[in-house]
Amino acid sequence: MNVVRTLPLLLLVAALSACASKPTRDAAPAAGETVPAADASSVTGVDTAPVATGSAVDPTSPAADAGPADATEDDFAALYGSDGVSGASSAAYDPWEPFNRRVHRFNVVVDNAIARPLATAYTNVVPRFARTGVSNFFSNIRSPVTIVNQFLQGRPDDAWDTLGRFLMNSTLGVGGLFDPASKAMVANRKEDFGQTLGAWGWRRSRYVELPFFGPRTVRDVFGLAGDIPLSPIRQIEEDKVRIGLQGLQLVDARSQLLAADDIRSSAVDEYALVRDAWLQRRTYQIENDLRGKHARGKDDLDSPIPVDAMPMPDWGN
Repeated sequence: MNVVRTLPLLLLVAALSACASKPTRDAAPAAGETVPAADASSVTGVDTAPVATGSAVDPTSPAADAGPADATEDDFAALYGSDGVSGASSAAYDPWEPFNRRVHRFNVVVDNAIARPLATAYTNVVPRFARTGVSNFFSNIRSPVTIVNQFLQGRPDDAWDTLGRFLMNSTLGVGGLFDPASKAMVANRKEDFGQTLGAWGWRRSRYVELPFFGPRTVRDVFGLAGDIPLSPIRQIEEDKVRIGLQGLQLVDARSQLLAADDIRSSAVDEYALVRDAWLQRRTYQIENDLRGKHARGKDDLDSPIPVDAMPMPDWGN
């Protein structure tokens, strides 16, 4: 760990030169209660309406073996929050539910027609070791987003660790294709501006599902504006290269969620399952930051669509 923390001292300016700053987060009351208006810690005044919470759907049944066999539990936990840490279910603050359900149906159509077939073909054709390298690469280049948000959350030690991890994997790991930092016991953490906003006090925010981007909250939508300019992919000026990488990142992210497809399709209310489980996972991530406990699962994916993988408005330029 001494080597990991001293190496960043020489390269800090270079590693952070492409970075900007911004925040995000959410809290959840018990199921079956009527929740009063949001507290005064809300960053904006938009999330103040009361809401009656329904019971969360239990997402703990076994996941189907649709992806790499030993990644099934991690993939399921990433989407559904089944991490075994908290038994409390997420209360859904969803006053825009009719609109969200329409967007969800649109997203499901797009997923069934494009994303899932591509991800299935990808896992069938590309060898597992190559898919692992692709996942490692995209995880590594996301480090600047995490570093900036860890500093913003007042966690400099974690930021130094993440910087050391980024430099180690970028050099010894051949551009991030390999992950020697994990073998060196350097923690792999993922932070975004939405989590930062939550750590700063915006704990409760209404749920919204965005076309293509999937599950979010209003707080996390504001967080997008903070994270997108930090993405190294979006700094690539060559359109063909940038869009190609974004497409590969989308397919890689979707392939990691194939293991949860059977559970989603067999749910009585698939929309409610995804919503409640996504909110539960998001709340856990924020609470984990506030407690200073940073032991994460294999993957901290909190949405099927990485924010920097959408070849749409290039807000970073």
